[in-house]
Amino acid sequence: MSTCTHDSMINHHGQGVLAQLADTVHVWRQRYEARRELAQWSDRDLHDIGLSSGDAIYEASKPFWQA
Repeated sequence: MSTCTHDSMINHHGQGVLAQLADTVHVWRQRYEARRELAQWSDRDLHDIGLSSGDAIYEASKPFWQA
């Protein structure tokens, strides 16, 4: 009995479409949550990480799909 291990039977395309979609949704969710949290930081918190309030507003206002 033979096993199907021929190179033509192996997926050489890496992740499947569903895995790529799941990864994309995960990144979008992280961006959404991080930007929502950033919008709530005080000026002192922003100063500690080297951002101005204008920078924070700009970043927090970007849509989740935009890097």
